[in-house]
Amino acid sequence: MRLQIPLVITFVVGVFMAVQFFIPHALVQTPYERLLEWGRIVAAFALVLGIQSLLRTHWDKIRRRRRDWPYSVAAIASFVVMCVIGIGWGHRRGTGFDWVFRHIQVPLDATMFSLLAFFIASAAFRTFRARSAEATLLLIAAVVVMLGRVPSTLIVILGRTGIGQHLHSIMPDISEWIMNVPTVAGKRGIIFGVTLGMIATALRIIAGIERSHLGGGGGGS
Repeated sequence: MRLQIPLVITFVVGVFMAVQFFIPHALVQTPYERLLEWGRIVAAFALVLGIQSLLRTHWDKIRRRRRDWPYSVAAIASFVVMCVIGIGWGHRRGTGFDWVFRHIQVPLDATMFSLLAFFIASAAFRTFRARSAEATLLLIAAVVVMLGRVPSTLIVILGRTGIGQHLHSIMPDISEWIMNVPTVAGKRGIIFGVTLGMIATALRIIAGIERSHLGGGGGGS
């Protein structure tokens, strides 16, 4: 029963959530909205469990003096300080919480994302090596798009819009076509594939074939 009852609940709720989309009636939409409210309550409890796991992990790292444990001290101290400031004085604009967020959190985020540029450049250099026909096509498309979109200080001074237009007037149009036609088509194809995978996984969970969400190591038979 410990396995059958969760499977039955998963099946009933999954079928209901799929069917309610096609039945715009108050008799169906009212319980749907109530389920969404229950979902937010469950998400709140999940947040509490996540915080408890975070604190326990970092505290264990500090207690055992593992590698880089001072960073765990900084993480716990920052968490406690932000909770005290936010709960005690609120998080409206002009409060200490807002000041810490805008003057510490935002610059730290900008720093982290700026460091990612070097990793992206390194990955692009390895990816764009023309070792095959596909890699060569990707390299050509990337060069055309960059030339059509990257501005230059010298070109701006000369009254041009970018390097590509300085080389040839049609270069920006080709770059725009690559971004709007082949790129969008490929992106939508990937989204379709991901969506089909999500539907297949949802059907496996509803049917009880996939049981990893119940705490097992994988799917059931």
